[in-house]
Amino acid sequence: MSATNSPSIIFSAAPPTIEDIAAIARRHARIEVSAEVEARIVAARAVVDRYTESDLPVYGLTTGLGAGVDTRLATEDLVAFQLRVPQARAVGVGEPLARESVRAMMAVRAAGMAAGGTGVSLKVFQGLIAAINAGVHPVVPSLGSIGAADLAPLAHMSRGLLGFGEIELGGEVLPAAIALDRAGLKPLEFAPKDGHALVVANSLSIGLACLTLVDIERLFDWSLKAIAISFEAFRANVSAFDDRALAARPAFGQRRVAAQLMELLSGSSLLTADAARRLQDPLSYRCTPQVWGALRHAIDEARQATDIELVSSSDNPVVIASEGVILSHGNFDMTAFVLAWERLGQAMAHCAAGTAYRIMKIMSPGMSDLPRFLTPMGQSRTGFATVQKTVSAMEAEIRHLAMPVSLSPIPVADGVEDQASMAPSVLAKAQAIVERLRYLVAIELIASVQAVELRGVSGELGKGSAQAYAFVRTHVPALEEDRAQGPDFATIAALIGLGPQ
Repeated sequence: MSATNSPSIIFSAAPPTIEDIAAIARRHARIEVSAEVEARIVAARAVVDRYTESDLPVYGLTTGLGAGVDTRLATEDLVAFQLRVPQARAVGVGEPLARESVRAMMAVRAAGMAAGGTGVSLKVFQGLIAAINAGVHPVVPSLGSIGAADLAPLAHMSRGLLGFGEIELGGEVLPAAIALDRAGLKPLEFAPKDGHALVVANSLSIGLACLTLVDIERLFDWSLKAIAISFEAFRANVSAFDDRALAARPAFGQRRVAAQLMELLSGSSLLTADAARRLQDPLSYRCTPQVWGALRHAIDEARQATDIELVSSSDNPVVIASEGVILSHGNFDMTAFVLAWERLGQAMAHCAAGTAYRIMKIMSPGMSDLPRFLTPMGQSRTGFATVQKTVSAMEAEIRHLAMPVSLSPIPVADGVEDQASMAPSVLAKAQAIVERLRYLVAIELIASVQAVELRGVSGELGKGSAQAYAFVRTHVPALEEDRAQGPDFATIAALIGLGPQ
């Protein structure tokens, strides 16, 4: 999207939302900054300047960092030290982050500065905003942060904005100095504390969380549509959605999910008396309100944890401008955040298992009373048989990815930094789970639509399942003669990743 056609996100008294960060990252929404935010940054900076002039001990301002906290900096070295901060911490390795991840990280760092606790120079804050709006994306390796502030990724970002390393601009990777000049920008000019202010945050983790939450919300809605049409095809018993039963033990989210599923099925022949083939269905059908209710609850918890980080200042030390003080603390610790995200990963894994089991059962004539592997042409054809291997692979990988990684890594910085959250790794896992779960949901949609047709009930669907049926058939024809189905799954997965259809 060109800058002239991009929507604007205003950093003002109301902090940016998760969806705002996604819009900046993916749709190149421009950032505008209110006078109130600039005044907040100037007020915090005045405190930093007073501490500097008084030569008071402040971590990362007049002292070294990490194990070097016991080293006082000479007055003439204060600015040079800040220039060394990103250079010394640009230790990332691995493939570069995707453009949207870099943009999300930059936007989150700007949002953290806008909260007013950073003490950054106004010019550096404005330079970061200008770089985002100009589409300047430093090349940032994807590996190297343990989540006790995303030091390495932010250092690579900062180094690029200083004119070192490489920057992606308009799809071309250029030496940073050349890219900045081409974008009409000058390298950042640091004052005391500015280098530390740029790197001392969990901006990559929070940026990835914002993008992943948007993706999970879309996928959650589509997974409910897949469940609805699977119920139609299997002729499952909708008593599992009866609110009277669910109210007898109102576990997290289950009544809300059941109500959504009943809305999707409204108008279906499945809601008539004796429409179900069984009194009780397999648990992958019968327990969908409970399992997807747990996922709904986990999404909400992860959103709350992400919102806290996005709208707050976790800078260490933090500037309390209203009291004129700078305080050291541990607010950068992400334990509560990563526990919410680990829980979300495990909730998605439970849903992946349920989805996989329903796909397997809809293909089994003994369970579904439909032709084996959903082929209308007899067992000389493969039908959906080998699709089960893809389903099994995706479910197994998701189960593996759901294993915790957030327990503290080995201590670093001469033992000073002896606890960390591994937040970027937790978010990378979550993103990988979403990708694989999206394929499972796409396969369930396609297989269930095929099963609905074989059942002969495609004209009796509920409101929501009929919409899902029409969506699938618009893009994927019925399977008669055997064909490559991988492209079908890729098409539907890509489309449901774009949002509501």
